[in-house]
Amino acid sequence: MEPIDLSPVERRVWRSFPTGVPVDLRGSADDDPEDGDAWGAARTVRAEVLRKLLLRPPMDGEVAALRLMGARVTGELNLAHATVDHPVRLMACRFEQPLVLYGARIRQLNLSGSHLPGLEAANVRVDGVLRISGCRVPGRIRLGGARLSGTFLLDRARLGSEGASEEVLHLDHSVLEDDVLGIGLAADGEVRLNGASVAGRVDLTGAVVRNPGGRAFDGENLSVGSDVKATRSRFEGEVSLRGATIPGLLVFTQASLSDARCALRTTSAAIGELWFREARVDGPMNMLRSRLGLLHVAPSALGDSEVWLDGLTYGSLTPRLPAKVRIAMLERDAEGYVPHAYEQLAAAYRQAGDERAARNVQLAKQRRHRATRPWYSRMWGYLQDVTVGYGYRPRWAAAWLAGLLAVGTTVFGLHAPLPLKADEHPPFNAFFYTLDLLLPIIDFGQEKAFKTAGWYQWLAYTLIITGWVLATTIAAGVTRTLSRQ
Repeated sequence: MEPIDLSPVERRVWRSFPTGVPVDLRGSADDDPEDGDAWGAARTVRAEVLRKLLLRPPMDGEVAALRLMGARVTGELNLAHATVDHPVRLMACRFEQPLVLYGARIRQLNLSGSHLPGLEAANVRVDGVLRISGCRVPGRIRLGGARLSGTFLLDRARLGSEGASEEVLHLDHSVLEDDVLGIGLAADGEVRLNGASVAGRVDLTGAVVRNPGGRAFDGENLSVGSDVKATRSRFEGEVSLRGATIPGLLVFTQASLSDARCALRTTSAAIGELWFREARVDGPMNMLRSRLGLLHVAPSALGDSEVWLDGLTYGSLTPRLPAKVRIAMLERDAEGYVPHAYEQLAAAYRQAGDERAARNVQLAKQRRHRATRPWYSRMWGYLQDVTVGYGYRPRWAAAWLAGLLAVGTTVFGLHAPLPLKADEHPPFNAFFYTLDLLLPIIDFGQEKAFKTAGWYQWLAYTLIITGWVLATTIAAGVTRTLSRQ
């Protein structure tokens, strides 16, 4: 039985409910709910009437559903802790007060194109799809602890108010058993999925989330079944994915992320593939202890801001670029010299079969480390660098030896040293005499049999000292190489 105090339009809605017949009050398909305050009595439905209707016990043979479009809903539609067994479609409606669904259980809810001040729906359970596509919500949407069996659609939704800096979408610790689709979403405030579990994917393609000076997207400890896509999106404020688990792709292709404190934080996250193709990150990026299967990033995408890379691991690094281009990014690490970052980059080049690039990275690591050492250690480092490139340039040692051997052979060939014993000495050979001086562990008998004098003696001393230095640095390089194996 219908209440006796219903208005004509409310009576129409009441009588259409048992069979799920749609009631469309729009004057035209492009009616804007933001102007709904001006809609008259012919389009006005009290929230208390809708509540009574939705909580009415079903009658035998009914396949009831509320399908109302273009209405102005006055008062508060409060369904806290209620169980609604019927599909609810309140599309292109204007709500006077926030919709309250705290702790409710609903079969299916479609609010597409509506204007509502807010949505209080913490711990709600929706056994189907929750759709707020194209909605205008200047206040907050609270869905913390919610459980959704179907897809959550908020494509083209506009959340928050321009210039405001507050949370606009709260999905912390929610369980979503399908996808979250926010294609074209526009949010002025923080979007939170902290600790949420999404069985499918999160798609924010073309989204714009603005919260300057704060956090634009909080996905800390977020768990996703497949991918997170933010292609062509713009985030003004920090994007945090600390501790997130994304087994598929995290895509920032052609996206823009900006924040003066930290534009992107993926600390301790586990991500299958992270893509920054044609992206731009303006602000520091913190990737401490992140674990990536593949990292696609051109250094130009990261600008000149600081990075945190200690503990970051990745299996593959693309696009393929010269080592010096990648090394420049490591030198921007906010923690200074980070050995692990160099080792990881060298391992990536080695994995790709580019051993030369890997050696260049290792050499850059030694040079960066040298700058952190005391002056006397730096002097020894410079000597190792110039002579054999810390063992990563073995040809340099050969070149030094060949050059010194040529000088010694020429000089001593023109000015042979005198024998120590006139009647007991082998024939003098300038080549092997120079080798005797240069190679400390090889004895051809020449050095012991002949003695230089004058400035030639100083040349001999120079060759001996240089030989020891070369031998020591070569040994250090060989040891370093073997330890890598």
